Amino acid sequence: MHWLAELDGRRVVVEVPATTANLGAGYDCLGLALGLVDRIAVEVRGWSRGGVDLAVEGHGADDLPSDRTNHFVVALEAALRSAHGQLPDGVGWRIEMQNAIPLARGLGSSAAATIGGLLAGNSLAGEPLTTADILRLATELEGHSDNVAAALHGGFVVSASTDDGQIEAIRFDAPRDLRAVLFIPERRLSTHDMRAALPATVPMADAVANLARVGLGVAGLATGRSDLLRVLTVDRLHEPYRAAVYPELPRLISAAREAGAIGACLSGSGSTVVAFADTVSSITRIEGAFSAAAADLDLDGHIEVVSPRNVGASVLGGL
Repeated sequence: MHWLAELDGRRVVVEVPATTANLGAGYDCLGLALGLVDRIAVEVRGWSRGGVDLAVEGHGADDLPSDRTNHFVVALEAALRSAHGQLPDGVGWRIEMQNAIPLARGLGSSAAATIGGLLAGNSLAGEPLTTADILRLATELEGHSDNVAAALHGGFVVSASTDDGQIEAIRFDAPRDLRAVLFIPERRLSTHDMRAALPATVPMADAVANLARVGLGVAGLATGRSDLLRVLTVDRLHEPYRAAVYPELPRLISAAREAGAIGACLSGSGSTVVAFADTVSSITRIEGAFSAAAADLDLDGHIEVVSPRNVGASVLGGL
């Protein structure tokens, strides 16, 4: 009997946070976990049933594929294969998702599904994979490490691939008083399309400016200087080019900064714009500025205020 057959009926529940990546100048290397959480339960189904039985509450209820192309299922099976080799034909999954993370809005919904699937698969396999293994597999599946590293570890995370193919990730807690004010448009932007808007080369002066901002911003955040988000969130490598696809972006960012945001930038590849604040009064002003700018731009959307999340993804057990 295949080892997985012994797990027929076994149920695992995982919880994974949303993330905002880049944080302006930190293109593809910086991420921050946020207090929006997807909770996903998976149950091993017997071979006679097979297939994928998917139930979704919240975001993606009408959109997520209910087959093996689903990001969670791809990652779940990738973890099991990495741990134990090929899966037997006919293995099936019953999956229940409670999704608080909007899809295709730059808040790491795909990364959350991938990390969730890897953690669930690793749990079912008896946890043979290390955290480093999971991060490596997640990066291979997603194509970049910024969102998956933050979802896995929580807090602020700096991540990058090394010359020997490893993924290094360094995390530190976000300041307790920091809040992220999110303007989430009713507009989906695909990561693929937003990456296609970027040039193959950039001016040396722009690259140097971003390097300096990332160095200052990371050092500042690691030492409690959240005020340096005003430096970090100014980008010259991707946001100016993505504004051609998302023309409302500069106005939304300017509105937040003028309203007193510590820093503001595109969240991941968008369409969400994130502004940072650490007082109730500044949060209120930013909310008002976002609403006014969106009305002027005729851009539908809503605002959410969330805390950074210093706890990463976790397996909750077989609830």
